Amino acid sequence: MLVAGNHGDEYEGQIALSNLAREIQAHQVSGRLLILPALNAPAVAAGRRVSPLDEGNLNRLFPGNAAGSPTEMIAHYVCEVLIPMADVVVDLHSGGRSLDYVVSTLVRPGRTADEHEALLRLMRLFGAPIGFVSDGTGGGGLTTLAAAAQERGALALTTELGGGATLSQEGLSLAEAGLKRLLKDQGILRDVAVEPPSSTRLMTVKGHSAFVYAHDRGIFEPAAHLGDEVTRGQIAGRIHFPDLPTRKPETLLFESSGLVACRRVPSLTDRGDCLFKLMADIDASSPGGALHA
Repeated sequence: MLVAGNHGDEYEGQIALSNLAREIQAHQVSGRLLILPALNAPAVAAGRRVSPLDEGNLNRLFPGNAAGSPTEMIAHYVCEVLIPMADVVVDLHSGGRSLDYVVSTLVRPGRTADEHEALLRLMRLFGAPIGFVSDGTGGGGLTTLAAAAQERGALALTTELGGGATLSQEGLSLAEAGLKRLLKDQGILRDVAVEPPSSTRLMTVKGHSAFVYAHDRGIFEPAAHLGDEVTRGQIAGRIHFPDLPTRKPETLLFESSGLVACRRVPSLTDRGDCLFKLMADIDASSPGGALHA
């Protein structure tokens, strides 16, 4: 099952899956292939992260509710009807209007060593320059599509392909090539030529200390760039208050060291907005190291 449009303002996956659906011919497919380029169709039509029907954030509403809001109904249908038909679920995301992401893939920690190794293998096959392992602490936790898929026995891979409510050509190219590699590896696509994947740097998100959030409404002045390596205690940025010109800017510090995985795009920010997320290297070869990252 290949999904995009979980959030409506994330475009690389929507285009990649639309292209794939037109390109693939029935005689090339073995097994079942579900392609959903606009999973949350109202949000996609509006170009918004959430649905205009109920302000529902689909990727925070799994497993959903058959008698709930429109977005909860979509989540419930995905969980009860679509996921049980799939062995592998790929959910294509980017940063949308609010964030810009390094091109990367994400998996949750496997529940067993074998499952975890299978997930790392999917990341390497997809071929993003960075692959990170996270249980969602500080983000969606157990309410995401990936968590719902894992709970129902499917291998789940999520991507971050860019952001800023624009289109990353790098992210789009990776999505198209990575999906074909996965589909060929799973035996779904036959007679399709694929390029070998590039190497993937394995990383993890170390809980809440990996995030920097705004504490107040103001104008965000970042002090680090996407992909920078930063250290604990380094200045992350400042929040300015032009409506109160005598108030000193609030200085924000990184609480841990790592690589800047995402950065807020709009300068105007509000309390609780995510400004940065960091990733740190993990040693996947050590016994249980990546499993418990």
